[in-house]
This record gives sequence, C-alpha cells and structure tokens, in this order.
Amino acid sequence: MRNKWIRRSLQKDWRYWHPENLPLRHQLIVLFLMVGILPAILLGIMVNWTSNQIIERQVTANTMQLISKVNQTLDTYMENMQSITYLISFDRNVDQFLAGQSLNKNDASDTSTYQIRQFLQGFTTVYSEIAGILIVNTKGDYISNELYARYNQSLTKEDWYQQAIKQKGIFTIIGHPSGRNITSHANYGEDEVVTVVRSINDPTTGEVKGVILIDLKLRVIAQAAKDVTLGKTGYLMVTDPTGHVIYAPSDTFMQSIPAKLTASLRQSENVFTEEIQGQQLQFIYRTSSYTGWKTVGVFQFSESVAEARTIRFYIVIFLFCVCFTGLTASYGLANSISRPIYRLSSLMQKAESGDMTSRYISNRRDEVGMLGRSFNRMMNEIRNLISLNQQKEQQKREAELRSLQAHIRPHFLYNTLDTIHWMAQKKGADDVSSMVDALSKLFRIGLSRGSDMITLAEEEQHIVSYLQIQKTRYRDRLQYDIQIDDAIRNVYVMKLLLQPIVENAIYHGIKARRGPGNIYIAAQQQDDKLVYTISDDGAGFSEERLIQIQHQLAEPLDWIGQQGPEPTGSYGLLNIQARIHLAYGTSYGVSIHPRPEGGTTIKVTQPLLWNMPSAWHHKRDPNE
Repeated sequence: MRNKWIRRSLQKDWRYWHPENLPLRHQLIVLFLMVGILPAILLGIMVNWTSNQIIERQVTANTMQLISKVNQTLDTYMENMQSITYLISFDRNVDQFLAGQSLNKNDASDTSTYQIRQFLQGFTTVYSEIAGILIVNTKGDYISNELYARYNQSLTKEDWYQQAIKQKGIFTIIGHPSGRNITSHANYGEDEVVTVVRSINDPTTGEVKGVILIDLKLRVIAQAAKDVTLGKTGYLMVTDPTGHVIYAPSDTFMQSIPAKLTASLRQSENVFTEEIQGQQLQFIYRTSSYTGWKTVGVFQFSESVAEARTIRFYIVIFLFCVCFTGLTASYGLANSISRPIYRLSSLMQKAESGDMTSRYISNRRDEVGMLGRSFNRMMNEIRNLISLNQQKEQQKREAELRSLQAHIRPHFLYNTLDTIHWMAQKKGADDVSSMVDALSKLFRIGLSRGSDMITLAEEEQHIVSYLQIQKTRYRDRLQYDIQIDDAIRNVYVMKLLLQPIVENAIYHGIKARRGPGNIYIAAQQQDDKLVYTISDDGAGFSEERLIQIQHQLAEPLDWIGQQGPEPTGSYGLLNIQARIHLAYGTSYGVSIHPRPEGGTTIKVTQPLLWNMPSAWHHKRDPNE
C-alpha cells in the first residue's frame, strides 16, 4: 500500500514537472538557459579539454626537445671517447705494448712506458671529463696515467675485459663499474664514473690484442642534465638500456626507481604516468640510438597541468559571468513575454466567470498585442451575440405565445369538421360524410401534434385520407393500391413525405392521360433501409424533362432557392429530397425511373428508425 502511494506521488510530481505543465515564464527561462548558457558551458568544456590537450602536447614536445639536446651532448661525449680509443690504438708504442713486449712498469727510465703515460696524460689534460685511461694486453700487463690495480691479479679476468672481447672491437658502454679490481689516484667512487671499453683486434687475423678502458666523470653527464629544468621541481635522469640509473639528481622527490617503472621504461610508449611514493608523476623519455641510454624527464603531474588550471580558472570566471548574465537576461526577457500573456489569461478567466466588461489595454505591436486586440474584438462580439440572443429569446417567447393562441384555430377546425360529419350522416349524405371525415383525418395527421416524425402507419393513414378525397373528385378515373409490410408499420418516418409525390402522380400523370389511371404505393425493408415505391401509369415525363429533374435532384437546395414565386412541378420532389438530405445525408433520397409500359416510378429511401431520434422530439400539446 505504501509503495502504491509512493508511486502515485512520484507520478503526480512528474506530471507537475512535465514541461507542458510548467508556467510559461519557467518554460521560457529554461528555453533561454538551454539556448544561451548550455552552449556556453559546452564551449567552455571543449575549450578546457582542447587547451589541456594542446598544453600536454606542448609540454611533451618541449620536454622531448630538451631530452634530445641532452642526448646529443651525451652522444658527443661518447663519440669523443670512441675516437680516443682509436687514437690510442694507432700509437706505435701502444701497439708494441699490445703486441706483448714486456715492459718494466716500475722502471722510470723505461722510455716507452713513459711515453705511453705521457700520451695518455695528454688526453686527460685536453678532455677534463676523463677520469682515467687504462690499456691492458692479453698477458694482463697494463699501463695507465691515473688507474692501477688494487690487487696483484690479472685484469684479463675482469667482467669489463670479457665484455669488451665479446664485442670484438665495438665500442661498449659499461656504465657504473661494479666490483672491479681497479682504483684511481683521485679515488673516484664507482657511482662517480661511467666506464667505456673497446677491444683492440689484429686487423689481419682478428685476434684480440688488448682492451682500452676509459672512465668518464659522472659530473659531465650531471652538467648536461642539470642545465635542463622541467617546471618547478622536475628534473632529468639518465638510465642504461635495462633501466638502471646512470645519473639522477641527489635532491629529488624520487630517490630510487621501482621495478615497475623499470618495466615501463622498457616499453615503446615514450610518455606515461605512474604513482610512486604517493605522488602522481609523469615520465617522458627518449632512447639514444648511439649509447642506448634513456634520458627521462620526471615531473609532478600537478605541475604539468598548472597552465591548464590557469586556463580553467579563466574559463570558470567566463562561464560564471555568462551564467549570471544569462540568468538575469532570461528572467527579464521571460517576464516581459509572460507578464502580458498572464494578464491576458486573467482577463479570460474573468470573462469565463461572466464579466464581459474586461478589456486588454496595451500599446504593444507584437503578437501579444495582436492577441489582446483580438480578445477585445471577441468580447465585443460576444456581448453583441448575447444581446442578440436575448432579443431572439424574447421573440421566441412571443412566438410561442402566438402559437399557443393559434392552437385554438385547429381545435375549432376539427370540431367544425366533426359537426359537419355527423350532420351529413344524420341527413343521409354518406359521400359528404366520408369526405369530411377524410379531410379531418388529413388535417390531424398533417399537424401531428407539433411533431415532424410520425409512424409509417400514420403516414399510410394520411395518404389514404388524401386519396379518398381525390377519389371523390375523380371517381372511377383514379384507382390506387397500397401495400405496406405489417412488420415495419411502427418505424418512424418524416411526415408529409409521400403526399407531394402522390399529388404529382395525380396531377401530372393520371390527369394528363385518357381513361382511368392507377397508382401503386408500397413500403418495404431492404437491409437497414426503408424503401417507398410510388408507381403510376400516367403520361410520364419527357426525356428532356426527366434529365432536368434528375439534375435538379442532385443539388435540391440550390434549385429550391432558384424557384420563382410560382412553384414548378418538381418543387415537391425537390422539397422531399432536401428534407431527406438534411436529415439523413446524401446517401438517401429520391430517384425517378420511367416505366417501360408507360408512367413513372419514384423510389424514396431513408434509414430504418425503430425509435424516434432525440433530435426530433418536440413538446406536444396534450389537447390536440
């Protein structure tokens, strides 16, 4: 029960809030807001989204350009290191050393060893980024200007030496050295240098002659990356191809690279976002085609959208101004349109309550003003119609009074005819008595107590009375036969429907022929229709006259209006046709057919009415 009540309440609320049920002012406000403010909001959303996309693309493009510059710098350093390895391998003394000629490393008077060291010292002097250069031959002997072995173990067993041999003379970047048996006089830590190696192979046999190792100072890489700033707190970092850090600033918001980020750096996507240590960070990187290193731009996601927030702020201010202006303008405009309409509606409500003095007063020239002036004209017309209706009602009451007074005359006529009837019977004048009796019945049925509808039996009695009077006049020249089915005697028909047709048959048919004439009258049911058939063997119609009458019967009202002061022979037929069309429609009516043996047959159709239609009920005089 409660759910049913809730459902009805919701349906009622929905009907109330349906647009068609809202006041016109609210509908106009909603319309103006949808037309004015909604597009502005959509435009703001599109501008915000577009600006975010543009800023994001610009940030990515600028960061990529900066990363490309850093990669070019690092590539230049590495290309210089590669060139140095080639220059070292081309030196004659170095070539002798690599060929296996034993040198006394502790003998300061050894000229070749001294020359090689001076040669290497020249590179470190010219290239300050070099922390040390080491040359190792296949016997494990080495020469260096800054580097030396920690322990008395052969350097040919070191991992970096084995990696260089595997590359077969290709310049190889090791990265940060780890656990090697080498140190320097400057005591650089393993995380302070980057090691590169290249094996020296015999150009003829391809055999390995030795390996050149160069330690590059990390500060060189740091300088190239530090010069680039990304926003307020963003920075650049360099990793090797596996994702291990080569360089990262010490004072960063991300001190270590998680394994998840390492996996992301191995993907082909150059821009991605990760949540690390509770911070939403954005990463943009590019891989060097020469070194294989990845230079990664790292900055907080909030900084990347800072410019977008500024634009969004101005968009919100713009939308606020548009909405405020739109609401004010919509409210004012809606009121200016709905107020006169509401006023006009109030005047109409007063008119509904009966106040016909209400008038719309305004100088507006728009549609509302036109509607108001039309309302004033309508009220004037209504007042005129009411006045006219009152006059007609007064006239109607006067006519009813006159009709009531005139009812005395039919009563007097009936009583007089009855007196003549009884006097004729008393004197033995049966023919006079019969004729007076028929005339009395003819008048009574013709008046039919004020009703326009009578039964078929009453219509039959009316025709019989009329024919009796005519037969008294024409005697043996007129014979008639009436056949009506007893089952349909109680159906309702329009009175005086057959008498004009019978009259035409007598005066234009029987009377115009020589000798006696016959009239046959029948009424029968055909489906849902009542069909009268009136046939005579009189003179009939000529072909031209028949065509003329049939043409007139198609539009009876038009031809009745054209009749002159003296009715023609077709007036009665046209009158019957017009009455049937007005009462039942054009699918019913009168049709004329010539008889092959001479004379005319007229058929009249109407609906089969077992009850009197309510529209035909009239107040009858009980005294008639």
